[in-house]
Amino acid sequence: MDSARLSLEELKIKITQANLPPEVSEKLLTALKFSGIHELSSLVAYINFVISLPFNKNSTDILDINRTKQILDKNHYGLQVVKDRILEYLAVMILNRRNPQRQRVEGHAPILAFIGLVGTGKTSLAYSIAESLGRPIVRIPFGGLGDPNLLRGQSRQRAEAEPGQIIKAVRLAKVSNPVILLDEIDRVAQEHRVDIMGILVELLDPSQNQAFVDHYLDFPYDLSQVLFIATANNTSNIATAVLDRIEPIQMPSFTDEEKQIIGKNYLLPKALEEAGIDNNILQIDDSIWPQIIRPLGFDAGIRSLARTLQTICRKVARKMVEGQSGPFKINSDNLGDYLTG
Repeated sequence: MDSARLSLEELKIKITQANLPPEVSEKLLTALKFSGIHELSSLVAYINFVISLPFNKNSTDILDINRTKQILDKNHYGLQVVKDRILEYLAVMILNRRNPQRQRVEGHAPILAFIGLVGTGKTSLAYSIAESLGRPIVRIPFGGLGDPNLLRGQSRQRAEAEPGQIIKAVRLAKVSNPVILLDEIDRVAQEHRVDIMGILVELLDPSQNQAFVDHYLDFPYDLSQVLFIATANNTSNIATAVLDRIEPIQMPSFTDEEKQIIGKNYLLPKALEEAGIDNNILQIDDSIWPQIIRPLGFDAGIRSLARTLQTICRKVARKMVEGQSGPFKINSDNLGDYLTG
C-alpha cells in the first residue's frame, strides 16, 4: 500500500514537471486524485502516454518551391500535371505564411487526395511532400478498417483500452504538425463506412480538427497543424461530406515507354541497392525490357515492375554469394532463369 501511494506521488511530480497545457495537467491531476490504488497500472500507462504527446512542439517547415520541385523530379518520373498541382498548393502555403493577416485561413485549403489505380505513385508522392517540407510522415492504412475505435480510441473504462491511430501517429511523429497519410480511404469495411467517414470529416474539417477528442485521452487535442494527405483507388466509396473537404487529384496510368524509363532510372537502382549489388554488376539488354514490363499483361501502375526487378536482383545476389563474380548480363536467352524458379 505504501509503495502504491509512493507511486501516485511520483506520478503527481511527473505531471507537474511536464510541460503540459494547464487544462491537461489539471485533468491528469484530477484523474490521479480520484483513482483507486487498484487502477494504478492503467493510470500509469495513461499518464505516460499523455505526457509523451508533443504539445506545442512543431517542426519548422522548409518552404522552398524550387527544392520541392527538385525532390518531386528526383523521386517521380513524369506526372507533370500532378507535380504542378502540388507546387501550386505549396505556393499558396508560402504566400499565406508571408502575410500574417492571412495565416488564419491557411488551414482551410482543401486536403490533397491522390486518386488512382494501385502502383501509380499515390503513397510515394505523399512521402515526397513530407520530405520537401521537412516534416515527419506517418501512414495510417484504411484498407479493411472495420472498427471506428481504431481511429478514435477506446474509453479507459474498458479493459485493455488504447488510444486511436490518429493520436498514436502524432505521438510517433513527436511533433504536432506532421504529415499524416490517410491511405486508401475508399477501402474501409462497408458495415462501418458511415462511422469512419464521420471521423474523416472531423479530421479534415479545420473548424473541427482543432479540438479532436480521442476517447482514450478524453480531452480535445489540436490537429489543425497536421497536414493530412489522402489516397484512394476511386471516389465511389467515399462519402460526399468527405469529398467536399478534399481536392481529388487523378493519377494517370503509366505507358510502357514511361515504365521503361522508370524501371531503368528509378526502380532498378533502388532494387540493386536493396540487394547490396553494385550498379555495374548487372546489365539488362534494352530489347527485353518489354518482357520485364509486361510479364503477365497490362498493369496501370509500376508495382509489378518493381517486384519483377527485385526478383531479378535477388537471383543475382544468390549467384554472387554462391561464388559467381559477374558481371551478369540478362538477355532474351536467359531472362526466364531470372523471372522464375
